[in-house]
Amino acid sequence: MWNFFHKKNEVIVPELKDYTHRLLWVKVIFIFVFIGAAVRLVQIQILDASKYQDIAKKQYEVRVPLHAQRGNIYDRNGNLLVSNSQFVSFSANPKFSGQYARKIAERFSKITGKPIKEYLEKLQSSKRYVVLEKAMRPDEAEKIPVDSLVGVVKSNEPVRLYHYNERLGQVLGTINAEYVGVSGIEQQFDKELRGVDGYVVLQKDGKNRARPSTDYPREDPVNGNSLELTIDLTYQSIAEEELKRGIQRTQAEAGLVVILQPQTGEILALANYPPVNLNEIKSVDLLRNRVVSDMYEPGSVFKIVTASAALQNNVTTLDKKFYAENGSYKVQLAGNKMRTISDTHPMKDITFMEAMAYSSNIVMAKVSNLIGPENLYNEARNFGFGMTTGIELPAEINGQLKKPVEWSGTTLNTIAYGYEVGVTPLQIAAAYAAIANDGMLMKPYIVKREIDPLGNEVFVHEPTKIRRVTSRETAQQVKTMLESVVEFGTGGVVKLPTVTIAGKTGTSRKYVDGKYESGSYNASFVGFFPAEKPELVCLVMTEKPKVGYTGAVASAPIFKAITERIINNNGLIAKTVTTPLQETTNKEDKSIEVVPDICGRTVNDAVRILQQHGFQTKIYGKGDEVMRQYPAAESIVERGTYINIMMDEETPLLAGMQKVPDVHGMSVRRASNNLAANHLGVTIIGSGVVVNQFPGSGTAVKVGARVTIMCEPKALTAAQLY
Repeated sequence: MWNFFHKKNEVIVPELKDYTHRLLWVKVIFIFVFIGAAVRLVQIQILDASKYQDIAKKQYEVRVPLHAQRGNIYDRNGNLLVSNSQFVSFSANPKFSGQYARKIAERFSKITGKPIKEYLEKLQSSKRYVVLEKAMRPDEAEKIPVDSLVGVVKSNEPVRLYHYNERLGQVLGTINAEYVGVSGIEQQFDKELRGVDGYVVLQKDGKNRARPSTDYPREDPVNGNSLELTIDLTYQSIAEEELKRGIQRTQAEAGLVVILQPQTGEILALANYPPVNLNEIKSVDLLRNRVVSDMYEPGSVFKIVTASAALQNNVTTLDKKFYAENGSYKVQLAGNKMRTISDTHPMKDITFMEAMAYSSNIVMAKVSNLIGPENLYNEARNFGFGMTTGIELPAEINGQLKKPVEWSGTTLNTIAYGYEVGVTPLQIAAAYAAIANDGMLMKPYIVKREIDPLGNEVFVHEPTKIRRVTSRETAQQVKTMLESVVEFGTGGVVKLPTVTIAGKTGTSRKYVDGKYESGSYNASFVGFFPAEKPELVCLVMTEKPKVGYTGAVASAPIFKAITERIINNNGLIAKTVTTPLQETTNKEDKSIEVVPDICGRTVNDAVRILQQHGFQTKIYGKGDEVMRQYPAAESIVERGTYINIMMDEETPLLAGMQKVPDVHGMSVRRASNNLAANHLGVTIIGSGVVVNQFPGSGTAVKVGARVTIMCEPKALTAAQLY
């Protein structure tokens, strides 16, 4: 009989064994889990504690940078050129703001005046971040109710302010989005201006709001140092305004002006055209500073090197005569080749000083043969050509001055009148400053001092002598030659009644892609004043002028306009230069004398009159009457000074030729009528009275030739100078 209980016992016992085994495995698993958890806790809380502490800090702490304020930039008189401000920017996430796009766009459009469509396009884009407005003025930003505009974020943004827009644009330079200087002074002194950023650690609460706490570290920022430039804002404004007028008059592509003090090397003005508005830069190409970064063949302004080398090495004197080949000089080269050197003004026998005054390439080439390659190269090197000046501006280039071993058969003659040599405008200005400074070359500089945030001087720039380029005697002789350029030579347009100017015109063809570009020139004029004791050197250069391509026509009038405004701006400069009338009325110094007017007199009468006034004389040219004199009539000079007498040298007229009449001092209408009566055409530049003419009076030209007359308003007589 089947035993129910027995069967039951046989079934139950094996099942109890299975449960026991399963329970054992569960216990083992729990033990391993516990051990694993314990190991993990040891790793987290002990071994990797610092790592997880940092992660935790990120959840409840936030490190906020404290940006240092960039230093200001001032001119020499304390005028604020560059500073900082806090502007406001608005951004949005289109995913959050998209459904409210219309409302947001309308609000912004109402404040800014921009089309609603412009904001809608941004708010309906697929991007996660868009900028609605950048760098708004705080007073405008306050009108936007950011709290009621979903998804719109307001943030403060530091902005660099350039207070005079286009003034000094290429010199000051600019910064990038990271507030780092990328050009000009901003780049060159980025480390000094930028300062050192600080930071503060804030604690976040449960709603992710950052709150300050005294228990957390804080590092205050160190603001950048400020700079005071040598620039005079008034001079800079004059230079830029007159350069712009000159560029418009001549229709030139570009231009530049440099004004510096010869005794110290301080840059008082540095202008480039086209200008750049640093608050709204339209092209990075406009940031190029042509004064230090562009290389040119200088043309005739380089002749001071030839003159200095010739006089210093005693190969000629000012009154030594050379045959100017009547304007065309053929030079024999190797291989039976010939080369022709030409002059704009055909002349015969002229002195070395007249060669400079009338810018004779032929005479300078002949003189270079007397100087020799080594002496001419050494003189150019002493003037600083072929090397940087060391001015505190980025991208300055060396220029190009080949060593004599690299010269071709034409180089010696060609360098003598400013070709086959590459210079920067600043090198030319510095070279003329050396002549003005009695032969001592000074290092140009543009930063006067550096000031820390507390107003303490960190650095003060002192004038630096580089080398003596030439002796005082030679510098004085070259200075006399440059005075003759203005008094009776190619630079007559810049002559003023109240101050003596020494300078030189220059015209050179542009060398582009390995060849000289037809009809393309660089025109320049560089000079200094007052010639007796120079205080300012000014260089003007125009590129590719279309109306009057020479330095005398394109750049000299700009120089004159700048000079007139500087000497007639009361209070700008320290001492007053009196007019000849004032000087003769109040004269107390018996060693000085007024130069009498001897023009139109015979040579014997002229010499007698000058000797009666205590002057010595030098006679140039031939003829029956005095055509020009130097120094000019009514100049105030020391007794015993040499007065240069230029005689009229008659030349026979060929068939179909006509002498140009003298129209100096005439009104535009009277001069035009006079020229028309002599069967000559006329080109008028400027307005007022005629201050210069090209060709000069007495020049033989073809009937029907055009005469260019330079007209200016009558100059003021009151003047003030450094």
